Amino acid sequence: MQTALILGSTRATVKHESLVGQRMVLVQPLMLDETPDGPPLIAIDAFGARRGDHVMLTSDGLYARDITDNENTPVRWSVMGILD
Repeated sequence: MQTALILGSTRATVKHESLVGQRMVLVQPLMLDETPDGPPLIAIDAFGARRGDHVMLTSDGLYARDITDNENTPVRWSVMGILD
């Protein structure tokens, strides 16, 4: 798990069937001192996080398969909570 900052939403004109209806967001992973930790990533978001929100990311494949209801989803990163 890793904290990240929501930079905005993104769209795809062509995507895997498991991503149809899923909200995709652009996130910036953060280190403990809130400096960027690598390049921005695309994650799916079932919580409705907005630009500027701090979130908790996971790369857990089981969680991605659960929220997409697809065993073969290509999802790598998922938002699993909004931080206060």
